[in-house]
Amino acid sequence: MKTAYFYGPKDVRIEEVPIPEPGYGEVIIKNKVALTCGTDLKTYLRGHPLWIPPALFGHEASGVIYKIGEGVKNFSVGDRVVAHNSAPCNECIYCKSHQPSMCEDNLFNSGAFAEYQKIPERIVRQNLFKLPDHLDFKSAALTEPFSCAVYGIDESNIKQGDYVVINGTGPIGLMFVKLAYLKGAHVIAVDMSPKRLELAKKLGAKDIINLNDTSDIVNAVKDLTPNKRGVDVAVEATGIPEVWENTILMSRKGGIINLFGGTKKGVSFTIDCQLFHYSQLTIKGVFHTTPYHVERAFRLICEGVITASDFVDEEFSIDNLVDALESHKSGNVIKNAIIFE
Repeated sequence: MKTAYFYGPKDVRIEEVPIPEPGYGEVIIKNKVALTCGTDLKTYLRGHPLWIPPALFGHEASGVIYKIGEGVKNFSVGDRVVAHNSAPCNECIYCKSHQPSMCEDNLFNSGAFAEYQKIPERIVRQNLFKLPDHLDFKSAALTEPFSCAVYGIDESNIKQGDYVVINGTGPIGLMFVKLAYLKGAHVIAVDMSPKRLELAKKLGAKDIINLNDTSDIVNAVKDLTPNKRGVDVAVEATGIPEVWENTILMSRKGGIINLFGGTKKGVSFTIDCQLFHYSQLTIKGVFHTTPYHVERAFRLICEGVITASDFVDEEFSIDNLVDALESHKSGNVIKNAIIFE
């Protein structure tokens, strides 16, 4: 089979390797679709602590079960499925404290950019789902990023009628827009891409702000809120420290700030301590997702809350994976799809 390996920044190679065999509790999926994402792009450009070269690459895919190992229950060869890319241990202090995204032994699985992919037993038990007949493979492959957005929205405590700003309308930011809209919020989307801002509007943003049109984005956002007091909930979805700082400044007193976008290692940001204390702000980092939110995300996708038609632009073969990543880098697409026969 053909599979992609990450050897280092801008060094991704397509290699021929044997189709893997399933161990106890494992399944082998013949991938039909794999999607590019911001994490893949960051890994391709600068590396990632979770993927030590040479590493299998890609983590958003769906397909058909090709082979099953001993002990697998509830799944059969030929089932159309999607597997999430991780599963917690459910035994460490963080799992027992209902914080499985912080699991000490969170199992991450890669290899979506391949014709066949092995799914570990723990993920099969917790985060493997059969596709209903009406659900296409591209939409199903959105389960991983959408589950992160579902978790992030849950952690943002949005109430009906809240003013919510989403800074950054990449795939995750756009998913935040849709989910915040469904919560009954007045959503303000901020970005510099007209295409992405128009999609944000389609997905439920009441107001959109192009960063190229203002030199004072903080007050531009506040001007859209009652009495210019600031938003009830501010979400950062870019991973840029300057945007973290601006996101905090967009909040009203007593507001909630969700710093969701991951940054480079060793990067810091600043905050006015007096503002933080006397405005009684709640600032939180939110990372990844949980099995509970993965299941919720898959259910919402089955119900058509989001579809590939809005999020997936161009199609590539596995041999042209680097072209797909470079296209993603351009900012002219939301996501690209790798299509397998």
